[in-house]
Amino acid sequence: MAARALGLVLLLALAGLPFVPMAGMRQYTIHVLVQIFIWSFIGGAWALMGRFGLTSLGHGAFLGLGAYTSTLLWNSFGLTPWVGAVVAVLLTAGLAVIVAYPCSRFQVVGHYFGLVTLAVGEVVRLLIIAERDWTGGSLGLTVKPAGGDSVLALQFADRRVFYYGALVLWLAGLGVWRWVDRSMARSAMEAIGEDETAAASVGIHVTRFKVGITVLSAVLTAIGGIAYAQYISYVNPDTLAGIGVSLRIVFAVVLGGMYSLLGPTVGTALTIALAEYLRVLFGLKFIGMAETIYGLLLILFIIFLPAGIYGSARELFRRRRPAGRGGPRYGPPHPPDVRSAPA
Repeated sequence: MAARALGLVLLLALAGLPFVPMAGMRQYTIHVLVQIFIWSFIGGAWALMGRFGLTSLGHGAFLGLGAYTSTLLWNSFGLTPWVGAVVAVLLTAGLAVIVAYPCSRFQVVGHYFGLVTLAVGEVVRLLIIAERDWTGGSLGLTVKPAGGDSVLALQFADRRVFYYGALVLWLAGLGVWRWVDRSMARSAMEAIGEDETAAASVGIHVTRFKVGITVLSAVLTAIGGIAYAQYISYVNPDTLAGIGVSLRIVFAVVLGGMYSLLGPTVGTALTIALAEYLRVLFGLKFIGMAETIYGLLLILFIIFLPAGIYGSARELFRRRRPAGRGGPRYGPPHPPDVRSAPA
């Protein structure tokens, strides 16, 4: 009950935040929070796979496919992003099946699965660059203005509209995460993550579950890419596809904790806050400083806090609580060490 009350208070605070006087910092604060909500949603989508041992290093492919599909359909054919989102989801689901089905059938797991997804992400990025007549190549593409506020075009001058839209998107992502956590799919995927052969021997359809969770994760990631593209009104292959953005997603989730409901949110908030702080502190003096610090922190957290900041804090708090007072549990009681992931 206490956790629910705290969550309700936090939600009410977030709902009223855009109307709080901030001495000229309101627009900037809203901008940062919109990014946190969208990227937390994307991180949670990645965690749906990562928590079960499906370490994808190519989610930039799904992110870019979603963002570019809706943008190109709007710019070239005038199709509303709502229709573009449906097309993007179908294309992303198809790509996810193409990646996941052969990997499952031929038992491509662990580091090898990560390399396959890494290659897919880079292929999508290179294709976007190669088709520069349509996509703008490495220079990116600006979303065509609708000429004013438009629900059909998902374009609004007031950032508060995007703020509430991103908040709803983030809450929906948490709802999906919790639904998976409380479904039979969780038990099946945990069994598959431990031993695919043993899971199949007790009647678990390994391929169906692995393809299903991959498609769900990919589709949600594509939706996050569409939301981000509509917000910033610009798409670029280096920021919405390829290795760089894929590793950024992984780092945020690992930092916060992939086995906890709010782990990806905590990790995303910390990485975005760190990036903003370094940008203000160094400006253009030390290009790549944020990525260097991200890399060092990622190494330290994989070694010393494999469950992430939020996950480790929850585990410590749970151990110190009196017996019989535990609340609902998210993720395995003892998250597996990512250093010992099967190869």
